[in-house]
Amino acid sequence: MGLFAMSFNLLFGGAGLLSFGQAALFGVGSYGAALVLLHGPPSLGLAFVAGVGGAAAVAAVIGYLSVRRDEIFFAMLTLGFGMMLYTVAHNWREVTGGSDGLSGFAVPGLPGGISLYAPVHMYFFTLAVVAAGVVLLWRVQRSAFGLILRASRENRERLAFVGGAVPRYRLAAFVLSGALSGVAGVLFCLFNQMATPDLMHWSASARPVLMTILGGAGVFPGPLFGAAAFFALEQVVTHFTENWMLVLGAVLIPVVIFFPEGLLGTAVGFVRSRKGAGRG
Repeated sequence: MGLFAMSFNLLFGGAGLLSFGQAALFGVGSYGAALVLLHGPPSLGLAFVAGVGGAAAVAAVIGYLSVRRDEIFFAMLTLGFGMMLYTVAHNWREVTGGSDGLSGFAVPGLPGGISLYAPVHMYFFTLAVVAAGVVLLWRVQRSAFGLILRASRENRERLAFVGGAVPRYRLAAFVLSGALSGVAGVLFCLFNQMATPDLMHWSASARPVLMTILGGAGVFPGPLFGAAAFFALEQVVTHFTENWMLVLGAVLIPVVIFFPEGLLGTAVGFVRSRKGAGRG
């Protein structure tokens, strides 16, 4: 989920685009991997190619039709596409398994006979893939491409006036975000050995939004921190009540009011202000 939230923040924190279609791309990644593992050769590489490639292709179509819109219009378009994809996954039983989803496939091992059924192997494999994705996002953020994205967030009209092809850069960011959401979806599929339509429901797109708000969109590791906090809160609260979303709401409201930069973002800002005061 950390990589899922980080991929969302490439759009939200980087380009100022609020996407409610990320869960659909996550689900496409899961279904792509599951279909290959069910009907194709037992290849981990092919599962990733199908899942990530499928998510990137779908993101390219959605992005092409959406990135020229701003703010609420972009958000509503991505929400609409997400709802369409969820409906397809839920009703196309011959391919997706309908409401039951896809399961019953074997998870291929790594070279050297390393089995991913061993929890420790799966943990380190997932950690390595997520780390690679985070490093990629870090390099993108610090590149000229990342600078142009932030410029489009701050003043789209001025960037276009000086010759910046804003839609093209936004589309590239959306495809990259979709591909990384697909990576997260493939990892989910391998870990849980299933893919279901619920992964693509529009409400699931709220998860990366909440994680990013909790951690802070303005600091690079903020969504990772928010994902960890979100998961920890979910695990703890569900031991006491099934209404854990009520508790999450009770936590989120004061965070938004008193820590608008997120928990980690506020902490980083406080440390920087203290260092600045010390130098003064």
